[in-house]
Amino acid sequence: MAGNFWKSSHYEQWILDKHELLRQRSDDLKHFSEEEYQKLMIFFSNYIQIIGQEVGKVRMQVTASAIVYFRRFYARQSIFSNIDPFLLAPTCIFLASKVEEHGQMSVNKISQLATNIWKRFGEKPFPVQDLTVRTAAIYEAEFCLLEILDCCLIVYHPYRPLNQLILDIKQNLKDFKDVDSLASDAWRVCNDSLRTDVAILYPPHQIAIACIMIAAILNNKEKDLKNWFAELSVDFEKVFEIQQMIFNMYRIWKSFEGKNFDEQLLALFEKLQYVRPQATIPPALHQQGGHHMDMQMH
Repeated sequence: MAGNFWKSSHYEQWILDKHELLRQRSDDLKHFSEEEYQKLMIFFSNYIQIIGQEVGKVRMQVTASAIVYFRRFYARQSIFSNIDPFLLAPTCIFLASKVEEHGQMSVNKISQLATNIWKRFGEKPFPVQDLTVRTAAIYEAEFCLLEILDCCLIVYHPYRPLNQLILDIKQNLKDFKDVDSLASDAWRVCNDSLRTDVAILYPPHQIAIACIMIAAILNNKEKDLKNWFAELSVDFEKVFEIQQMIFNMYRIWKSFEGKNFDEQLLALFEKLQYVRPQATIPPALHQQGGHHMDMQMH
């Protein structure tokens, strides 16, 4: 995306202080551990991605913006607030499709997909049961989302600086082999980083560098890129923080998608529904008796 990140609303309003973020999240952390909270965020990030994949040929930028909107919203609001995350997820995709000029998606199709995902039954019923996301509710939730985001909808993703950095490696390290493999892994890590808080804590160029560093580790190319990294003008303390957050996310994600995935997710949802006062659940989600959904975590 063209424009100056340092003069954008993204930088001025949505690069948050880590301590302030934890303070804002304090009500949620009375009921969830930090790891449990991150598992919920991983789940809903995957849920948003699945909606994006199944609604049509959605560019990754649309899905990425939707996930960032979701993160921003719950950075300002408790996950136990009036807007249910099962409603907010498809709403974020709907809004992002317009902002990223994908072409407005059919809200009917999005609501049907968001509902049908829950019909991939497993053996155990979830407390959320068989949810039906009403079309009108997405429009209503969109106004709430815009209000919390303060209409700051432009998101600077790490993809552009990532491509520029990879191009620099190609141009200046002629003897470096497997650049394409490095780029592919860095892009994948960049996508996965959306399952952490880094998008609301750090500038995109720092995230891009951290993703290349992780890709270099995966490809055993740290020594080959050591001098190249040393020449970068960047706050490496921040880059290492991002790196550790991504590694920690992979650890949590791996433990989450194991054999007891059903039980872990059920426990999280039970806690979410138990704490949330029934009166605050909007009529956006009509619950009909249902069963456990088997969602693959990829």
